[in-house]
Amino acid sequence: MNIEDLFNIIESRVKNKNKNSYTNKLLKLGPKIIAQKFGEEANELVIDYLKGSKKRTIEEAVDVIYHFLVMLKSKKITLEEINKELSRRK
Repeated sequence: MNIEDLFNIIESRVKNKNKNSYTNKLLKLGPKIIAQKFGEEANELVIDYLKGSKKRTIEEAVDVIYHFLVMLKSKKITLEEINKELSRRK
């Protein structure tokens, strides 16, 4: 799986409106909770980067990426828009 696949899964969960979906739960709770969760995961990543194992750092990085993508989805930002901005900054 790659980041695009994960983003597509997030989009699929939103379209299917699965009530058991953690993604839908986050989106329903709104921007403040999504931002808070992203911040928590980012802090955990920093801690594991500084003091943890490579394995734990990878696991926390994946959590950060997931929550980052949920933030984008919440704001109706596509990966294409992110890629366009990355290209602009070359």
